[in-house]
Amino acid sequence: MSYAIVGFGKIGQALAHAFARRNIDVAVASRRPPEALAPQARAIGPTVVAKSLRDALEADTIILAVPFGEHREVAKALPSWKGKTVIDAMNAFPVPEELDGLPSSAFVAKAFTGAKLVKGFNHLVAATLAADPIVEGGHRVVFLSSDDDDATAPVAALAKQLGFAPVKLGKLNEGGALVHARGRTWGQLIFQDLFKKEQ
Repeated sequence: MSYAIVGFGKIGQALAHAFARRNIDVAVASRRPPEALAPQARAIGPTVVAKSLRDALEADTIILAVPFGEHREVAKALPSWKGKTVIDAMNAFPVPEELDGLPSSAFVAKAFTGAKLVKGFNHLVAATLAADPIVEGGHRVVFLSSDDDDATAPVAALAKQLGFAPVKLGKLNEGGALVHARGRTWGQLIFQDLFKKEQ
């Protein structure tokens, strides 16, 4: 499995720290050229490599950490997203009217035709996401939801590899609604910093 983080703001960098901590290779890309990201990527760790968007999108699994309004630009960068898993780590708040009542991830899924889309890693603030997830004798929880059951398992495996405890919430508009904003209200699980003891 190869991984890329698209978007290198606070959340993108926090996720890069999580990969670096476990020595897992990850490409990082943004609207800026790779040379502009390289010093910061190197500072995070040797497994974090700045690439152009096109090169980064060759990864099997792509984590979207761009501002919500920019996801369509990313989607246009590939003619087809078949065979790719896209992890939506973005939050749309306040919710744009164009979503028309859809959870933001369901709206994002429409842009990434053919991809398996999983909502995940979006409910923690960047500083918490960047911190070591193994705390207080347990693992920090990340919530995952998807309308594609098969898509969640490999993302849960990645979350475990990174040291998190994945909790599956089911479909985007069911349990997934708990990690989506509605109008001007955050979902009940957003910003909840929870831990799971070892089973």
